[in-house]
Amino acid sequence: MTPHNHAKQGDYADAVLLPGDPLRAKWIAETFLDDPILVNSVRNCLGYTGTWKGKSVSVQATGMGQPSLAIYVHELINTYGLKTLIRVGTCGGLNAKVKVRDLILAQAASTDSAIVRDRFGPYNFAPMADFGLLRAAAEKAEAAGMRYHAGNMLSSDIFYHADGFAGYDKLPDHGVIGVEMEAAALYTLAARFGVKALTICTMTDCLITHEEIDANERQTSLREMVTLALDVAVES
Repeated sequence: MTPHNHAKQGDYADAVLLPGDPLRAKWIAETFLDDPILVNSVRNCLGYTGTWKGKSVSVQATGMGQPSLAIYVHELINTYGLKTLIRVGTCGGLNAKVKVRDLILAQAASTDSAIVRDRFGPYNFAPMADFGLLRAAAEKAEAAGMRYHAGNMLSSDIFYHADGFAGYDKLPDHGVIGVEMEAAALYTLAARFGVKALTICTMTDCLITHEEIDANERQTSLREMVTLALDVAVES
């Protein structure tokens, strides 16, 4: 147990999905998992364990942003011994070729966060996904006919950028295709502790074209992402 998690040893599976929103964790557990059991509710950051296709898997909410995610990920790895962590969430698009409802597999995660920058002194550390998880996700997405893009994601600590899209202007020119708020911290912690991590996001609003999907469509569009993440998680 920790100050943020009252799950007991053995309550979590080796692999976990990490949505930011606690209600999305609840929705994933109740919609996709067989026999889900609530294992954590501290601060309403809900965690569940159940089965997917007969194999044990967990879901744990992390809250929004890298500082919050870093707490839960650190504890899941070091207190509970988890080995495979897959973030599932939504993101904004920074490339007009990425359409709403498309999946982004974050091959790497650039960031403006001091959490990553201040750890490495003169070095610019490059947070990256586990290649095995990335390859499995890409192969499964392609086999299922899902529209997906694998590339560089921006993990930003700023949701309402003072300069709007201009605040990101150099990034699309260097291949960054989406923006969210957690992947870089996840990848950095996974690298530090020698575990596997991947971020899969559904693109729900494009910062270039301003195309977006409403709340009802957003929930439906997440089904492909969650199914893909669960398939990768239980085979990792």
